[in-house]
Amino acid sequence: MGLCSTRYGIALIIHVCNFIAAAQSTVINITMVAMVNTTDHQFQFNGSTEHYVNTFLQMAYCSILCFLKAPTYDWSPQIQGIIFASAAYGMTLTMALSGYLAGRVGTKRVVGVSLFASSLLIIFSPLAAELGLISLIATRMVQGLVQGSIFGGQNALWERWGPPHERSRLCTIALSGMLLGTFTITLVGGLISQTLGWPFAFYIFGGIGCVYCPFWFILIYDDPVSHPWINVTEKEYIISSLAQQIHQPLPIKAMLKSLPLWSICVCSFGHQWLVAILITYTPTYISSVFSVNIRDNGLLSALPFIIAWVIGILGGYLADFLLTKNVRLVTVRKIATFLGNFPSSALLVALPYLPPSYITTMTFLTLSCGLSPLCQSGIYINALDLAPRYSSFLMGTTRGLANIAALLAPTVSGFLLNQDSEFGWRNVFLLLFAINLSGLIFYLICGDAVVQDWAKGRKLTRL
Repeated sequence: MGLCSTRYGIALIIHVCNFIAAAQSTVINITMVAMVNTTDHQFQFNGSTEHYVNTFLQMAYCSILCFLKAPTYDWSPQIQGIIFASAAYGMTLTMALSGYLAGRVGTKRVVGVSLFASSLLIIFSPLAAELGLISLIATRMVQGLVQGSIFGGQNALWERWGPPHERSRLCTIALSGMLLGTFTITLVGGLISQTLGWPFAFYIFGGIGCVYCPFWFILIYDDPVSHPWINVTEKEYIISSLAQQIHQPLPIKAMLKSLPLWSICVCSFGHQWLVAILITYTPTYISSVFSVNIRDNGLLSALPFIIAWVIGILGGYLADFLLTKNVRLVTVRKIATFLGNFPSSALLVALPYLPPSYITTMTFLTLSCGLSPLCQSGIYINALDLAPRYSSFLMGTTRGLANIAALLAPTVSGFLLNQDSEFGWRNVFLLLFAINLSGLIFYLICGDAVVQDWAKGRKLTRL
């Protein structure tokens, strides 16, 4: 079996889905450099031939931009922060609900419909920007609603497809698609914006999502029993390895009193604050420090995310390897969570105090971003350990609560950058470090990885 098995095929299909969804979610982070008008073109008359040539070239360039429908907008850093955060408002609302809904009606329907809706909204985003700031923010909020259903709805699959000792690697393979999507859009988004115009970055990745949706509905099945092509041996292995339980009402009161569950939420919030800053502001930080063009900005900004993609996948295999060596599950989860939080935030907080240079900045950004996905083998699948039969709801809920950081971080950071141009980045990174460290300490003290009493119940031997 192994990597050629159906369950790993399912993880790869979700990987591609997350690749597309993350690219659609973060496309505006790189295109924002091209969308914002930072230069006023002044055409003044003088008698030199050189000036006539330059004026003609500038007018031709502006005509090309108009033809490619690539307008620019006068948005302050604070307005940009609101735009960045607007999708997170909708995403926070639907992550928990979509996880619960997917557990009832199936991941195939919830995620498939949501991906198609997200793709359509991305295609219409340039038009929304042309209609006005309110229109763009509203479009991104609706996009956040459906993207929250993509990220929250997929969790239900691992209740039925993920053997306990393979969950770390299966989940990290699936989740690492987000990092690859972020890397790809950051890498090619700048090139597309410079050559075709920034709207085409939205059109291309929205179109890719629309094309992929039929493949999703054909290839994804909600459990091994309904899968028509799965090997019988693998089907029996998955079923026998899972302790499936009948659905019962959610023990909400017990969940609210659970310290291990709250520790996941708080630590995830701190980590999502870190991730939001890395994903949202890496292109902007590089542009502000080095004043590079958008193509080179995309190349520099993309490097940390391809490293993160590789480390994220390897981290899942390492976590499962440690489990086979009888390392305690809670120890594995806490090691992964610590390595994905503390070094990353510490590197960022040190960055403004060092002399600016390409090598130093890119090394720190790459290490910070590269280590952060180790949390995929920690807090982000910990709910599967605490309550396997409620995991789709809990994973969606914890990610949804953590996603509040994704709406607060850009808004607060935009305010800090707008208020203090000299020390803005230092304040952004210091706040990030304080929030991240607080959540990590709480998790290290209160985190657990054993099935909670309120999550135990009568077991079934089949799906």
